[in-house]
Amino acid sequence: MTETRSFSLSAESIDTYVSLFGLNDQNIALVEQECDVSVSLRDNMILIKGNEEQIDIAWKAISLLLKMIERNELVDRVRIRYTIAMIREGKTDLIDESLKNVIAITHRGKKITCKTVGQQLYVDTIRKNVLTFAVGPAGTGKTYLAMALAVMALKNKEAERIILTRPAVEAGEKLGFLPGDLTQKVDPYLRPLYDAMYDFMGADSYTKLMERGIVEVAPLAYMRGRTLSDSFIILDEAQNTTSEQMKMFLTRMGFHSKVVVTGDITQTDLPSGKQSGLAEAVRILEGIPGIGVVQLTGKDIVRHELVQKIVEAYEQSDGRPMPPGKGGGEA
Repeated sequence: MTETRSFSLSAESIDTYVSLFGLNDQNIALVEQECDVSVSLRDNMILIKGNEEQIDIAWKAISLLLKMIERNELVDRVRIRYTIAMIREGKTDLIDESLKNVIAITHRGKKITCKTVGQQLYVDTIRKNVLTFAVGPAGTGKTYLAMALAVMALKNKEAERIILTRPAVEAGEKLGFLPGDLTQKVDPYLRPLYDAMYDFMGADSYTKLMERGIVEVAPLAYMRGRTLSDSFIILDEAQNTTSEQMKMFLTRMGFHSKVVVTGDITQTDLPSGKQSGLAEAVRILEGIPGIGVVQLTGKDIVRHELVQKIVEAYEQSDGRPMPPGKGGGEA
């Protein structure tokens, strides 16, 4: 049975509702499509037409999206679809809580919050454990959120240094044709880490901290033989480590350090037949106290909505479903 329900708006809320509708009403059209309802704005009333259950879902989604807008959060098609999916799963409280927690603030004053329940679980796991493995597809915020927590740890004097590293898989023949020393040759592999650090610190502050040795960005090979104490250490793109490299890295950990290892096991660039050190480490170490493992999924992708569809299409093509894991919609 189709019914129409109206909701009264305060004068202060009308501008926010207009923002919610989006350019050419694209946002609200997506809400209508996903919830199978009709939504309209008249004077100080919002009208939702559909069956009772659909109206309830649409109104909950609109209410949550309005909170995001009021906090200057980006409301796009990915966020709208994710919000509605979480409401259908009865996890409204979880997503609302994650949106309230500010993880860090960029040097331009932008507040960084978790955008999915899986991301909130990831952040909580890092905070609770000495070593955290984060496995998931591109666009789930694995590196960016770890970087945010590292910067906050440095500012709060919980760590004396930030060390960012990743393997340079092609550090052989192909890089040999590039000019410069080894540091300059592997620099392109470290560029994503530089970019994220600039976002949180600004170029000037980052350069000064680099010169003082407080922030270090280096290829994984530079970690051999060192003991990394009082540090927040991030190993990115860890799916491209060999078993030997991963063991070497993990045994570098010193006292009062926190380590985050991120990667996408399905996207390894290792030679055929070579096992990923990340996959092996997760299998061997999961369940040990002080070590956390978080599996982010396609639901946690916060880039353009096509990224999520691309990841899902590749998974289906390989004949493997998206892993349920411990993050995303299963959190």
